[in-house]
This record gives sequence, structure tokens and C-alpha cells, in this order.
Amino acid sequence: MRPAQARAWIMAHFEVAPEDLARFIRAKSKQTIFENDVHWARFFLVKARLMAAPKRGLWGLTPEGRVTHLTAAETWDLYVRVRDANRPDAISDEEDLPAPGTESESSDDVAYWFVGAIWDEKDQTARFLTEGVWETGHGEGQFGDLVRTMKPGDRIAIKASFVQKRRLPFNVGEKPVSVMRIKATGTILEVPTQSPGVKVAWDPSFAPRDWYFYTYRTSIVQADTESEYGRRLIDFAFRGEPQDYNWFLEQPYWSQKYGATAVSIPPQQPATMEADEVEDEEASPYTVENIVAEGSFFSADELRNILSTWEAKKNLILQGPPGTGKTWLAKRLGFALVGSNDRETARCRLRVVQFHPSLAYEDFVRGWRPSGDGRLSLVDGILMQSIESAASEPDRAFVLVIEEINRGNPAQIFGEMLTLLEDTKRQRPEAVELAYGKVPGERVYVPKNLYVIGTMNVADRSLAIVDLALRRRFAFVDLEPRFGQAWRAWSMKCGLEDALLAEIEARIEALNAEISSAMSLGPQFRIGHSYVTPEADERVRDGRAWYVARVETEIGPLVDEYWYDNRNKAKEVRAKLLAGII
Repeated sequence: MRPAQARAWIMAHFEVAPEDLARFIRAKSKQTIFENDVHWARFFLVKARLMAAPKRGLWGLTPEGRVTHLTAAETWDLYVRVRDANRPDAISDEEDLPAPGTESESSDDVAYWFVGAIWDEKDQTARFLTEGVWETGHGEGQFGDLVRTMKPGDRIAIKASFVQKRRLPFNVGEKPVSVMRIKATGTILEVPTQSPGVKVAWDPSFAPRDWYFYTYRTSIVQADTESEYGRRLIDFAFRGEPQDYNWFLEQPYWSQKYGATAVSIPPQQPATMEADEVEDEEASPYTVENIVAEGSFFSADELRNILSTWEAKKNLILQGPPGTGKTWLAKRLGFALVGSNDRETARCRLRVVQFHPSLAYEDFVRGWRPSGDGRLSLVDGILMQSIESAASEPDRAFVLVIEEINRGNPAQIFGEMLTLLEDTKRQRPEAVELAYGKVPGERVYVPKNLYVIGTMNVADRSLAIVDLALRRRFAFVDLEPRFGQAWRAWSMKCGLEDALLAEIEARIEALNAEISSAMSLGPQFRIGHSYVTPEADERVRDGRAWYVARVETEIGPLVDEYWYDNRNKAKEVRAKLLAGII
């Protein structure tokens, strides 16, 4: 057995004093009295040749140990015999035997799981504790693969996640804070092959405790033992250590989100969630239906398909002719992915940047910048800031919108981060060192919950050719000029008449056909529907005057640019657009 599995087996079969599970061997130790006792017992049994280590990280009985049953008197005699041997090399001659109280279990040996216990709006915690099990409630479907990665000896905690504004042990100006209530902890004893759950030795006399900021909302999550956030959560949930609120509020993401210094308040840890202190952070989620209602001419199903592609690939580029609504749609797809378009959510979880020819790696990723004291300091760019934000709340989606992604030099701007953006590289083992490291040995990877969406104007001749490395890491969606029924219905709500809209549509489509067939232009230069689409809050009183203004101030100058070497052709196109309208 693994050491944690052995301890869990003992707790499941024998009565262990609750105080031995709650007290630590010394003030700053992470080892309980019970754990220390078990390790000392193993120490003496190994010296008596009754236990061995068949493999590093595992405990086992020797052939003699399998048939030996010690009485109380025999146990005392064994203890005295080993103790009195008093050999200076009693430990060093057995490489596999660490000194009791100092043995540690690496993250490879023990995984830490945080799991939910709500089925059909009913809390199953009491049943799980009574029956010594934990189950998913989803059968072998949604979380079956994760359950099968659990192993005996892993630690497990039942959690409930919610949002709280009042009665917090710190002051953030009554802004909502994510909370995760740790309701029970235990050790996995067995992972049945034909079961949607595991057998667990639950720790007795566990009092629920609330953990703030870094929380999980999905049903099953394995904590990241190599992350400082994850280590602190594990220490809090499984070792009883207090949470350092000030440390969290000093981290860049939380400092930006709350903009306040923690004020010590006597902690109030309620045993149950009360209605007056729990609030839904995203009571009105933003969905694809909201995008359609705000003026998208894609159907809800088409938008869902785009979102599914983005979620799978992690990186998406919307490309198309000018005026096809690329930036407008990119931001709203981002709102749909994070689930909200309120100002606070957008500020923290959706960032926007525009590439341009002078943008460099030092601006976007990390570089040296002048500081107030006349020196240079190493400063994170928006990409590293977004990575830090996503790592701070791993159970939420974060979005980075890059406008005109090919207007700069993507290979130069992204640097080694271009490799890390790939969906298959988004894990800690793929981390690499940056060109500018803040600390020796620092390695960075892109979290799975950071989604990047770019826009690309395919008609801009000044743009650099997008290299294959970028194309391989992004999924591409082509946006076309979209007229038709959806465009007409939207425009009519804004005051334009159907007959005029039919005329506008026919003239723009005729122009686009001419642009597509022009040797010096092509389909990428077509006129998008945005040029002749009213804004959401716009009310058109004189449709003809509105259309003439759009042609003279927006479409006309673009046409002049297209046929800059043929002024007569440009005038002819303008005349066709306005014939019979003026």
C-alpha cells in the first residue's frame, strides 16, 4: 500500500482518537500525531523484518510479516529490542527507510481531489460519510475518465462552491467573492472498476471550513500540487492550516479585481449557507441568444458551433472582408464564453489588445520598462497578465481578444508563447523558460481556461503574411457579408423600410460581385454588411438620407481607394450606388 492508503485502512478498521487526527506533532509541522505514530510503527516493524518496501513509495509485509500476529507483550518486546540496539547506522543502512516524522509523499504518490456532492439539487454528503463512499451522480459518462484516474491513497475533499458578499473575514468593499466550503476530507481506499465512484475512509469529526478566492465549481477537480495556489489550498483543506487572506489580495489578479487591502475581521464561518449572504455572481448569464438579440446575423446554432470550435482548439481567428463585424462578434463570443457581459466581469476576465507594426515581445509578453526611480523593471505584458488571471481562477473561462492579429509580426510578438498556446501544450509538463525570467528556473505554461480570439482583415495589403505556425495553432472562421432576412429584420426595427432595404441589398451585392471579379481586388475586398447596418440604439427617420450619408462618408471613400488608379471607375461605382436615391 501507499502510506496514505495504509493510514486510511487503519482508520477504516480501528478506532483512532479524534485528537490524534487533529493535533500536529509540533506547532509548524504538517504531520498529525496519528501519522507520526504510524510512521514510527512502520520504522520498528521494518527493523524487525516484518515490513519492507517492495517499491519506492509503497509499504508491504515481508513473508514473515504476513504470518505474524503480535500480542501486546510481543509488541513491547519488539519495541525494546529495536530501541536498545542503539546502532548509529540504524537508519542509513536501509536506503528505503526515512526517519519517522520526516517522510514526505510526493505529488506523484498522492493526488488531491476536490469533488461535489449535489445530485438533482440534493446534498449527498451525509450518505457518503455514512456509507464510506463518494460517487459522481453522472454514472460513467461526463466524469468517468477522471474517476478512473483516482487511486488508493489519494486524498479527497467534498466541497460546495458559491458566492458571498457579506460576513467575510476581510474587507473588499462588499464585492462578490468566490467561496468553496470544505465539508469533509478523507482518503480513497478503493476504486472499483464498475462503479461511478470510490470507497473512502472519511476523516472523523471534520468541521466545515470556508476557503476564499481560488475555488473550483466543476464536480471533480484534481488540485495542482505544483502551483502555489494549489499548495495553499491543500494545506488548508487537508492539514488544517489557516488561509492567508492578505497573501491572496496582494497577488496581481486579486489586487486588480478588488483593489483593496484586507482588513482583519473576526472570522465568521457559518455552518450552512444562508440566503442573505450567498449571491449569484452571474444571475443573468450571457449566451448566444444575447448575441443574436444584439444584432448578429448568425443563427444561435451557428454561433454555438463557433463556440464549440473555439473551446476545443482554445485559439480562434475570425477573418473576413472589412465591415463583416469581426471585432463586434469576437467580443460577444468572449462574453458568451465567460458567461457575462457586466462591466466587472469584462474588466477582470476579458482583455482586449490590438496588434500593430511597432508592437514587440517586450510589450505583449514581458520586458524591461522604465520605473519611477529611474531604473528599469521587468514588467509583464497583457499575455502574461492574462495567464496569471486564468491561473488564479482555474475553474472559470478567461478571454484575450487580439484585434488585427496579423497587423504586427506574430512570430516576433508571441515568441516562445506561440508554442505554448497550442491546445496540446497547455499543461505544466510543457512549461518553458521565458526570454526574460523573473526568478531563476521560472517556467511558464498557458492554462487551459485561457481562450484567445483574434480578428484578421484579409483585405489589408499592409499586413504581414501569417506564418504556418500561427495557422496551425488557431482555428479559422470566415465571416462573409451577411444580408438576407436577419439583416432586414434588424434594420426594419431601426426604422428603415423594407423596399429601401431590398434596394440597398441589391446594390451592395452587385458592387461585391464587381469587386470579386476585378483583377486588382478579389473577394477579400468586398463590402461588409456593417457599412449599411444601423446601430442598436439608432433610430432612422429618413432612410434615404441615412443611406446616402453612408455611401458618401464610408463606402464611397473605400471605393475611391480600391480604384485609386481609375478615377472614372470609382465615380461610376458611386453613381450606381446612389442612382434614383438622391
